[in-house]
Amino acid sequence: MNDKLKMLIKIVVVLAVIVLVADLIYFIYNKNKNKIFFKSLNSYVLYNGNYYGVGSNNLNNKSKEQATLIKYNSNYREVWSKELNTKYNSAYFNVANDGKYLLAVGSYEKTEDENKDVLRTALFVKYDSDGKVIFKKSYQNLGNSKFVNVLVVDDGYIVVGQSIYPNDVLGNENTGGAIMIKYSKSGKLLWKKNIGGNKSGLFNAVIKSGKYLYVVGKDATRYGIVVKYDLDGNVIKSVSYAKTDTSGFTDVVKVDNYLYVVGSRKNNLDDEYDHDHDALIVKYDLDLNVVKEESYKESKNGIERFNKLIYDGNDLVVVGHTAILDKKNSTEKEYKYYYKGLINKYNLNLKLLNSNVYHNNNDDYFSDVKLINNNYLVSSYYKHFNNIYNTRFLSYSKDLK
Repeated sequence: MNDKLKMLIKIVVVLAVIVLVADLIYFIYNKNKNKIFFKSLNSYVLYNGNYYGVGSNNLNNKSKEQATLIKYNSNYREVWSKELNTKYNSAYFNVANDGKYLLAVGSYEKTEDENKDVLRTALFVKYDSDGKVIFKKSYQNLGNSKFVNVLVVDDGYIVVGQSIYPNDVLGNENTGGAIMIKYSKSGKLLWKKNIGGNKSGLFNAVIKSGKYLYVVGKDATRYGIVVKYDLDGNVIKSVSYAKTDTSGFTDVVKVDNYLYVVGSRKNNLDDEYDHDHDALIVKYDLDLNVVKEESYKESKNGIERFNKLIYDGNDLVVVGHTAILDKKNSTEKEYKYYYKGLINKYNLNLKLLNSNVYHNNNDDYFSDVKLINNNYLVSSYYKHFNNIYNTRFLSYSKDLK
């Protein structure tokens, strides 16, 4: 075979490979161009100089959502990431620490039927600080369940969340709705309580003060709820708030003889599509009477909500989001938004002291905040390239700079 023929064959082979690679790239692009790839950071704790965060990601070869525990060093750089080994989709929503142990709560598709029907089982996992699983507990009652938050107490753990009927199921069971379960330190279920509607009841946060537990969430669609329990899970009093968004109240702190809860308030009660909400903070006395409430609006005809709050020893600091209407991609029934992170400071009489809106990307979500080294450290996730979301930490001074 002469040299010219060899060269011609080589050129043909190279061209064929180029065409094949181009076709493969085109196929992958078109397959995934409308898919969202993400890594979320929903909550974090500080332990022994490192930060441990939880969330989920689908940056794997099967593009399934996987519950994730992430360790960051003191400079917020990722040290390691542990994905929970589940066959189907899973996610973590909150994390707490009990000394050297980390407690993650969330949900996962436990069975093939749950994966097929897009249903979840509640999930509670205890790790050591190296990311080794100590125990993994699941809970299912009415067919669609999740754990949203966890509280460490002297003799165990109290987890709160939801167990409701699937959308296409009707029933009269009174064992679901917003749920609260106490586990021992070894993971034994000690007791369980529930309240609210079996199609929408939800608990989002729980705190302990003295002889009582205070829990917030929603007891029905767009009705916030605050419940006072004794330490055995017996209801002392329960009050509802009309009307919130579909998440209800999402966090609570106690300062002196008052509770402060946050969420979002529905402005137009006749608007079935939830097009207009204001961020909301409500002050209750310990008998669950409303003392005062304040709402916050950043964008006209948009959606605002507060997700988390802390007490810094003097004032209240809240984080959440505001939204800008995406008119191009919205319809009369379904609005699309660009999200911006929001951090506000209030005094204990709910006077707004300072506010800061963060918007460096198409979407910015603020998920958690803590007072660390005299600054407010915010966890967030953001859209940083086309359809890819990633995580970040943002540190704010006391004047929210």
